[in-house]
Amino acid sequence: MVSIYENSMLHINGRWRPSASGKTIDVINPATEEKIGQVAQANSDDLQEAIQAANDGFKKWRYVPTFDRYKLMRKVATLFKERADKVATLLTLEQGKPLYEAKIETQVAIDRIDWMAEEGRRAYGRVIPARSSHVSQLVIKEPVGPVAAFTPWNFPINQAVQKVAAAVAAGCSVILKGPEEAPASCAALVQAFVDAGLPNGVLNLVFGIPSEISDFLIPHPIIRKVTFTGSTVVGKQLAAKAGAHMKVITMELGGHAPAIIFEDGDIDIALKVLSANKFRNAGQVCIAPSRFLVHEKKYKQFVRGFTQIAQNLRVGDGMNPKTEMGPLAHERRLKAIQEFVSDAVSKGAKIETGGQRKGNKGYFFEPTVLTNVPTNARVMNEEPFGPLAPINVFNDFDSVIEEANRLSYGLAAYAYTSSVKTAAALSSAIESGMVSINHHGVALVETPFGGVKDSGFGKEGGLEGLEAYMNTKFVTQAEI
Repeated sequence: MVSIYENSMLHINGRWRPSASGKTIDVINPATEEKIGQVAQANSDDLQEAIQAANDGFKKWRYVPTFDRYKLMRKVATLFKERADKVATLLTLEQGKPLYEAKIETQVAIDRIDWMAEEGRRAYGRVIPARSSHVSQLVIKEPVGPVAAFTPWNFPINQAVQKVAAAVAAGCSVILKGPEEAPASCAALVQAFVDAGLPNGVLNLVFGIPSEISDFLIPHPIIRKVTFTGSTVVGKQLAAKAGAHMKVITMELGGHAPAIIFEDGDIDIALKVLSANKFRNAGQVCIAPSRFLVHEKKYKQFVRGFTQIAQNLRVGDGMNPKTEMGPLAHERRLKAIQEFVSDAVSKGAKIETGGQRKGNKGYFFEPTVLTNVPTNARVMNEEPFGPLAPINVFNDFDSVIEEANRLSYGLAAYAYTSSVKTAAALSSAIESGMVSINHHGVALVETPFGGVKDSGFGKEGGLEGLEAYMNTKFVTQAEI
């Protein structure tokens, strides 16, 4: 199966090619720790060529009629659908998630392309009634310009397509900095745009040392927008660089999502939905529930049920059809999760299940449930980004809201209650960009996605996702 994996190159100005220096970075299968390929490492010469290509591409693409952009993007979606099974296999080999999860990611990417294709041809301006009969007042939407897009390894297709589909639909060109850990699936997405007939220079793909690429692209005067998905620490650094040059930004950063189970919440539904979303992609999801706050009357029942689910989860190579949770994506995540657990235990937390690396080959970590976790434990303050479920108890509404809002994160929050009054109060009180009550309803293609506070700035998805790549121009004219 590994034989289908190919080395990934740069795509600049309509051409796939190695880097100018010839340097490469190894790609490792996280389930086996074996090298499965290489990815080209861009240098300043490559980036300068990408900049010029994006500039030339934008000058052409911005004037392509929106209906023609729509038709091309629909073709992209069709091509990607035809290749979905192969792309999903590449994704599992390089990133580790179970194959069925990889197939879901490819399907969601298709839906995102379709959605933005439709949304792009409906990017209306408006007429504002003027105060004088001889004056017209128009609001016009225009593409913001060439975009530098930085995407992570946890969802190498969907984090890229969130940005690329919206930018292309809006009439922008893009330099996409894809994830070096999982380049092939991202490259397959770009290939679909190429094969659909996207003009040269409109979509360029580079890989390399992240700091070198951001230092080159962000200050460049041709780049007009910077969009990044990743950690809060790095996001703040990039936002500062962009701010110094007055670049438009979208920052989708880290989260630490509280999951609140009230006394009147449906425990069975909460256990089923929250556990599935906690251990999806081995917990390497920015909107994964990461602090479980359970009412004292339901606490023991919830801990018992969640522990049992974690214990029974089948962990293994994502290519095995029986696998329910794959490995962590790379060795540094394995070390980080081990440190989270050790720190929590040293501060008095109890391990209900898991807590250790699984096996000695591959970056597998046991699904882990922690209880009695003090608020000064690192896992209660730093984004865990792994299969860790700290579960604590609460006894009243005010105290649980205080805990939910205690951190600087504000990406997603979840709650389970049968009370309309509680749900309404919670929706108002929670400091979060997204709140989902009694189900997991975030990250749909038609809905806005993004956080508040240290979890970011701006939105992806929905009509807001398209608006993020457009400038609003006001034109007023008087008859002479």
